[in-house]
Amino acid sequence: MNQTLFAQALLNPDAPLPPGLVDPEGRPAPKRFSVYRNTVASSLTRVLEAGFPTVRALVGDQFFAAMALIFLRSHPPRSRMLMLYGQEFPAFLAGFPPVAHLGYLADVARLELALRESYHAADSAPLPEAEFQRLLGADIAGLRLILAPALRLVRSAWPVVSIWEAHQPGGVPHLRAAAEAALILRPEFDPHPHRLPAGGAEFIGGLLAGQTLGESLELAGAPTDLAAVLGLLISGRAIIGVSE
Repeated sequence: MNQTLFAQALLNPDAPLPPGLVDPEGRPAPKRFSVYRNTVASSLTRVLEAGFPTVRALVGDQFFAAMALIFLRSHPPRSRMLMLYGQEFPAFLAGFPPVAHLGYLADVARLELALRESYHAADSAPLPEAEFQRLLGADIAGLRLILAPALRLVRSAWPVVSIWEAHQPGGVPHLRAAAEAALILRPEFDPHPHRLPAGGAEFIGGLLAGQTLGESLELAGAPTDLAAVLGLLISGRAIIGVSE
């Protein structure tokens, strides 16, 4: 049996029965294959529903399920580990005509994907308090911070953090008509997005690119609440080392 044809038929209900697929008596087995195909599609749809609950809430259950079927037919899993399945989903949404009027939807999906990536990222230990104290007397502008593997930065022209918060248990729909950047931190077990102040995304982006504190602050420009951003990094146990 040709594995490529089997995989193509598995995700396409209009594809013919793969050659060589027979029952124990050697007869074609379209009903058995149809059951298996439906099971695979349902399983992948559930993975997407679990991974993108806010997107699902925004478009409704039925629309999300139909959209998921279209997505999975052109984006089959590339790994046996399904915990991050849907990495192409944000880009898919950005180019999916039926949701073109929901410009924020792709960025909400990016935020939810980043939360999953953060959850499954490697564990790390924060910089010890004694090391922080030692650095207070140094020229910190020339230091480079080593950040936790679980940290993620999501920039958006939409209020993505507010949208996400509004769809959490007990969340209140109070959307800000402004761009937002999310700093995702995982101090313990569960990651959480934090809304960055003005300049914060540029500052964190500089750190992630290997820039020094001084260079990153220059990228951020003024006004930047450096104390607030560093406070988030410290309380989120996201600074795990320093290099000079």
